This record gives sequence, structure tokens and C-alpha cells, in this order.
Amino acid sequence: MIKSQLRVAIYARFSTDKQRDASIDDQIESCRDYALRQGWIISGTYDDRATSGASMFRPGIERLQRDARAGQFDIVLAEAMDRLSRNLSDIAKFHERMEHSGIRIWTLTEGKIDEMMIGMKGTMNAIQLRDTGLKTLRGQRGRVRAGKIAGGNSYGYDVLPGTMVNGKEEFGDRAINTEEARVVRRIFEDYARGISPCKIAAQLNIEGVPGPRGGTWGTSTIHGNRERGTGILNNELYIGRMVWNRLHYSKDPDTKKRGSKLNPKDIVMTAEVPHLRIIDAALWQAARARQGALKAKASDVPVWDRRRPKFLFSGLMECGCCGSGFSKVSKDSFGCSAARKKGPAVCTNRTVIGQKDLDARVLGALEHHLMDEEAVRIFCEDYAAERNRLQAEATAGRADLERELREVTGNHKKLVDAIVAGVPAEQVKDRMIALDARRKALERQLSAAPAPDPVRFHPSMVRAYRERIGTLIRALTEPDGMEEAKEALRGLIERIVLVPMVAEDGSTTLAIDLHCALANLLWLASGMPVAGAARGANSICPAGADLQDTDNVEELVLVAGARNRRNLPKIKCAV
Repeated sequence: MIKSQLRVAIYARFSTDKQRDASIDDQIESCRDYALRQGWIISGTYDDRATSGASMFRPGIERLQRDARAGQFDIVLAEAMDRLSRNLSDIAKFHERMEHSGIRIWTLTEGKIDEMMIGMKGTMNAIQLRDTGLKTLRGQRGRVRAGKIAGGNSYGYDVLPGTMVNGKEEFGDRAINTEEARVVRRIFEDYARGISPCKIAAQLNIEGVPGPRGGTWGTSTIHGNRERGTGILNNELYIGRMVWNRLHYSKDPDTKKRGSKLNPKDIVMTAEVPHLRIIDAALWQAARARQGALKAKASDVPVWDRRRPKFLFSGLMECGCCGSGFSKVSKDSFGCSAARKKGPAVCTNRTVIGQKDLDARVLGALEHHLMDEEAVRIFCEDYAAERNRLQAEATAGRADLERELREVTGNHKKLVDAIVAGVPAEQVKDRMIALDARRKALERQLSAAPAPDPVRFHPSMVRAYRERIGTLIRALTEPDGMEEAKEALRGLIERIVLVPMVAEDGSTTLAIDLHCALANLLWLASGMPVAGAARGANSICPAGADLQDTDNVEELVLVAGARNRRNLPKIKCAV
């Protein structure tokens, strides 16, 4: 039996939006009643609504784990183990994290959760999850045979309410949406006439026609992927043919990201649904014929356009007008992607910049305009002031924790002395348990927040930075060190904002605002390996580094790289 005066966190979850929202309240109420009967103190409740238990990427369970690390409770209580997770590896990892924090897991169904319970019940939950998926697939197959849609909705159709069949409500019926169907026919007609998906999307955006998700139209929304059947031009439902089970989805066991792959053709199902036809066969074939012609010409397209190689600063460029990315628009120049793919209704910035011009201006700024000695001095002063303020706050908070720990330890010792003096142990038992639990929590908090060390700076930072950035730029022309130098230089930059401006001669050019990664600049300036800049300067400084006091450089870099840079200066350079 778990002793009283322990703090408990209650967790509840239900899986789909078809379940009752009150299910959460029912679970919490049951857990609350159980906790009160045990004499536990309820420290908080956590929940996830309409969220699958197959993944731990849930806001409620993540918040619970954060609070567990902060020592805010001693027990996690749920209705059943499958409320926490249905995945065997996830529940085992969750148990390991809680055990590391000194927290026990308890459920109304299984009682106390240990390794043996996780092994047995976790395997059962994993099997149930797989069986549920198979049953769902079987049910969807039956709906397709009956001519009903088994998945989500496509642009051009409305979802109809469920109908009662043999006393059970069934879903999957669609009806043509007149306004959207008119847009679908227009897209096919324009494309068959030779208008590109880019220009079709731009015109729709100019006219303010809402896209499939209510936003703007994009090129990929129209042309999609022919093999996967995505995009307006590849949706066979528009000719009254429903295709199901073309793709299967699975999660990467390491990243937990959901990906899709094509199924073998022999398990793909089709069904004729003539009442959902929007375009005729002739128009469909005209569009397919143009797609086939473009595909046949693919070998004639220059390699730079087909392969889209990764250039030095690709992926880092951003349009100063709309915030979209810059991409290759010709063999040797970049332009705003949104202006070309979505049209002037989204962005009017059609000014381009040559690759050589961009590389020269950005590399010149990195070498000559950053890490100015006066700027570094100002940064060090501001940094020291901010660190001193944070250190004062941390020291004050730590002093309070240490003072409370001394009081708790002293009170616990007094109770022990009282028992030795003859006071019955039953009279002070509960109080001793509560004090001991509080002592452990305070010790965990103190160990998680060690006292900060003094901050020191390196006067040779600027010189070291200039030397190393010059070496990296020269390495771009050397085959052996090119890739490492490229990654290190990219790691120094957060984004390159390209803003159109009118030059003195009346022409339009692009100004460059270079936003640099402060932590990575400091990492490079401190003499650390260049690979650290590419990784984001968030690894431990190695022993034997070029400069002395590497521990303090690491602390400086890590703090400068933190998300909360409230009073730290930002590195920005106009090129």
C-alpha cells in the first residue's frame, strides 16, 4: 500500500473525435476518487483529447513529463496503461523516465506498474493496436465496394451526413460542390490549353478563389504527383472513378514521423462512381496527354533544373516582402518562389539575384563586417550584465531552496529524536514521510540547477574569427575540404533576407539583410572545431581546444544559443 501524503498527477486521454468529450472528465473523476481514498494529494491533472495513443507526441503527456522532471509530483495515476500509450517501446521509455525521477506509475485497472506489467500489458496493447488497424482497413474495403468514400474529402465535393442502414449510421457519401466543381473544370481546361500550373495558381489567387484548405493556391496543389495520384490534375474521382489503397502509411521508429509508400498495383482497389463525375473523359485524356508529353521531354531539361543541386546558401534565403523562400529560377540566379508559383496576389517581388553575386556579398560580409572589435566589446558587456542578472536570480532561488532543505532536514531529525525519547512512532509517522518526500524533491531541484560559475571572455576572439572564416572561404575552392567548409559557413547563418530596392539609375536590385547565428559565430571565434558550427554549437567543448578556458567558452556559446535571448544583442548585417 502506498503511503499517504504523496502527491499524484492524474492523466486522461481518449482516442478519436467520435468519442465523448466527457470521457476525459469521467476518467479524471474516477482517478480523483481513487486518489482521495488512498490519502494522496492531487497536484494536477493532464489530458489529451481526440489523440491517438500510438505516439507520445501529445501536448498533455509532454507537459506531464516536463513537470515530472521538475519534481512536482510523486505518482502518475491513469485509468489504464493504454491511456498513457499503446506502444510497447513508448510505455517502457515513459516508465524509465519516471523511475529516473523517483516517480511511480499507478492505474485503476492494473494497479502499480512495473517492468513485468509493462512487458505483458504493453505487448497486448501493441497487438490490439495492430488488430484495430486491420479491422479498420477491412471496414474501409467494404465501404469502397459499396461505392462509398473510405478516406478524406477531395476538393470539389461536400461530405454528406450519415445514413441509417440496419439501425447503424454509415458514412462515406459525397455530393458535388457546384462552385468548386466549376474551378476544377477550369483548371483542367486551362491546363489542356497549355497554361502552366504556375500561371493557373497565380490567376486563381489574383481572383481570390480559396484553395482546397481555404488558403492560397500553389503549383504543387494543381500538378501534384502523378504516380501517387495527388494534386487536382491526378484525382481520378473527377472522372467518376474512385481509387483506394494506392498508398500505405507507417511511422519511422526513430523519428516517429509518418511517411507513405506506394502499394503494389494488385492490392489497389477501384470503383466506378459516375454520380461524382465532374469532367468528361475527353478533357481528362487531354490533360493526361500533356502530362505525358512533358514527362517524355524530361531528359532534354538541363541537369541544373532537373536535379536542383544544393548550392552554398540554398534553403537559407528568404523574401523580404512575403517571407517565402528563394529558389533557383534560371541556371545561375535565384528568385522568390511565391511570386512565381502563386502570383502577384501573394507576392510581387520578381527581382532576381545571381548566384555569384549572392555568394560574393554574403561571404564578404561574413569575413569583413562581422565580429567587429567594438561590437564584440559591447556584446561582452551586455552579455556579462545579463548573466549577472540571471546569476543573481538563480542564486536567490537556490538560497531559498537550501534554506528550506536545512529546515526540512532539521525537522525530520527532531522527529527521530522524539521517537528515541519515547514518543510513539505512529503519532509522527505521516509527518516524517511528508518531510522525507519534500527533502528528496528539494535535493532533486538543487541537483538539477547547479550554482553558475563566473563568466570570462577571450580577448583573441575577433582575431581568431577573422583567421578561421578566411580559411573556410579559401577551402571552398579545395576539393578535400569543400563540403566541411560549406556546412560550417551555412551553420553561421540563420537566414538571408532579400529585400527589393530601387537603385540610383532607377533599376530594381536586392538588398541583403544577413541574420547570423550568434552562438555559432562565438563557437568559431573561440577556436572550437568547425564541425561545431554546422551542428549548432550545442555540443561539449573538447579537451585540448585551441584557446584556454574552454569551459567558459562553452557556457557562453550555449547561453547565446538559447531561445531566450531577452537582452542579448542580435547579430544582423546589411550587405
